[in-house]
Amino acid sequence: MQSTKYIKTILSFLLAFSVIFSCCFTSAHCICIREGDGSQAAFTQDDFLSARGRKLVNRRGEEITLKGVNLGAWLIFEDWLCPYEEVSDNYELIETLTDRFGSGKAYELLNTYYDNFITEYDFDLIKSMGFNCVRLPFWFRNFYYDDEGTKILDDNGEWDFSRLDWAVNECSERGLYVILDMHGAPGYQSDAPHSGKGLSCGLYEQNEQGEKYRRLTAELWQAIALRFKDSPAVAMYDLLNEPMCDVDCTELKRRSNNEYIYSFLYDAVREADPVHLISIECIWTCLAAPHKQLKGWNNVVYQVHFYQNSNFIFNLFVWLTRIWFSDSPLLMGEFFPHKATTWSNCFETMEKYDYSWMLWTYKATGHLMWESDWCIMGSRDGFERAKIKTDSFEEIARKWGECQRTQNGYIDSGHYDRDVKAYL
Repeated sequence: MQSTKYIKTILSFLLAFSVIFSCCFTSAHCICIREGDGSQAAFTQDDFLSARGRKLVNRRGEEITLKGVNLGAWLIFEDWLCPYEEVSDNYELIETLTDRFGSGKAYELLNTYYDNFITEYDFDLIKSMGFNCVRLPFWFRNFYYDDEGTKILDDNGEWDFSRLDWAVNECSERGLYVILDMHGAPGYQSDAPHSGKGLSCGLYEQNEQGEKYRRLTAELWQAIALRFKDSPAVAMYDLLNEPMCDVDCTELKRRSNNEYIYSFLYDAVREADPVHLISIECIWTCLAAPHKQLKGWNNVVYQVHFYQNSNFIFNLFVWLTRIWFSDSPLLMGEFFPHKATTWSNCFETMEKYDYSWMLWTYKATGHLMWESDWCIMGSRDGFERAKIKTDSFEEIARKWGECQRTQNGYIDSGHYDRDVKAYL
């Protein structure tokens, strides 16, 4: 969306609602729980998070501000962050590998990448930096072989959630919370390729196929919620990343679609897990999400993302969202300060209005990522991309192997020391 259109939307919202809700504004300081030496013990049931007004609290009654990083480019690929070329998105990547090598070999290559891109070393590093949370983007093809709902099974014939199990366990042992983020749902929830497949927003379609996608999404979320319902390390379930992103529609249409799909998924999750926080995302304005009071929802966190180019717009965006959701915890699930927006302004404004936040992103592969503030850890100069259509199986396996381990192929971009460290 262009900045001019965004400004008009925000200013219209300000004019209509600032007087009504101004009495709701207060400013308070949340405590960020941090062990400076990275030695915090594994989570216990007392670390379960819940919503209390605009705060996140654990069962000891301590207020928690989540300050963390996204593990983007790990379980769902984006071409500008990941070491591949010759295909446009994650869907085309998997389909091409399957056509060339067969399904078993295709997933062998994917697992080689997953095993190396994020390891125990990364969770140790994230913890040592002082972060207390990771947001974990995944997509449905981590658990289904296809769009039809063919489940990926483990050696025992059970639905395979071992990758999520491992990540949650590693985080729990280090006292790191995890936000489980459905970055790409069956049918796809946006036209943006970061959902897994570009121009494919089929989750909302009012037809038999759309209904099937919604059933598969609910089935997947119910299975995840049932699996992690007793885990205090799981901070919340992030039901849909950036719903209806890049879809050409009015904000009222976006809100109507979101109200429908979120109600469906909220009920599905609550059948399996009545305890955990649920995150409701609204982009690109807070008008796109329904109010919890009107829906009868409980234990809800509202989430926004920001990729604009002005401190003024950022501050207005953050303030208006706080007014609109005056009695709910808020999460800046992704953000990056383009051009005139500054990191210091972002962090200080979010602290002022009680936001938790997640950097986009922890690690990335690409030209000049070794000095980019898009990531904490960037690929070294001379990195190689796997050529999905023309490289041999062995060559792709090599390029996605141990060279993708952070300690082997990546360096500190300087972003952490320069921009982030002072606000942890």
